[in-house]
Amino acid sequence: MPHNEYGIVILAAGNSSRLGEPKQLLQFQGKSLIRHIAEAAVETVGGNAVVVTGSNAEAIETELKGLPCKLAFNAEWQDGMSASIKTGINALQSYIQPVKGAVLAVSDQPFVSKEVFNALIINSEETAKGIVACRYSDSLGTPAFFAASYFPALLQLTGAEGAKKLFKRYADDVSVYAFPQGSIDIDTREDYKRLISGI
Repeated sequence: MPHNEYGIVILAAGNSSRLGEPKQLLQFQGKSLIRHIAEAAVETVGGNAVVVTGSNAEAIETELKGLPCKLAFNAEWQDGMSASIKTGINALQSYIQPVKGAVLAVSDQPFVSKEVFNALIINSEETAKGIVACRYSDSLGTPAFFAASYFPALLQLTGAEGAKKLFKRYADDVSVYAFPQGSIDIDTREDYKRLISGI
C-alpha cells in the first residue's frame, strides 16, 4: 500500500556540469537513473511523487512518460539546491492536503530503492522523530525524510544550501537510517565508469 499521506520530492534540476551530459539520463541496469528513482518513489507514495526539473526538463519529462509522478519546473535551477527544494515542497503542498511529511531525494544515487524510501517513512513513524537522514561515509545525507513541521525551514534555505544544514540545527530531532550504498553517486565520468563496471 502506498504511503498516501506522504510525498517524495526528487531533485533533478541540475545540469551535471562536471559530467558533461545530463546525469539523470545515464543508463544503469537497463533504465535511466531518473526513471529508476521515480519508479521507486511511485511504488512508495503513488502519485505523490514530485520530480523537480530545470536544465534538460524536456528530456527528463520524456523519460518519465507513463509514470503518475508530478513534474515541477524550477525556473531558478541555476540558483542552487535550495531553489529546487522550494519548488518541490511548494508543489507537493499544492497536490496533497494534508501532507504529513516528505522524503527529499536526488537523482544520481543509483541504489536508492522503494525499500529505502519506505524505511525512512517507517523510521519516522516508529521513532516519532521529525527528520530521518541516511548515514553513509561517516556523514548524513539524502534521501532524507522531513515531517511537514520542517517545511517552513526548508522553504527558508537559500542559494546552494541543501537540507543537510537542518540535520545540524535540529540534531535532537534526527533519526538515522544506515544506507552504506548511499555513498555511491554520479558526479563525474569516472564515477559512472566505476558504477557500470561494478567496481
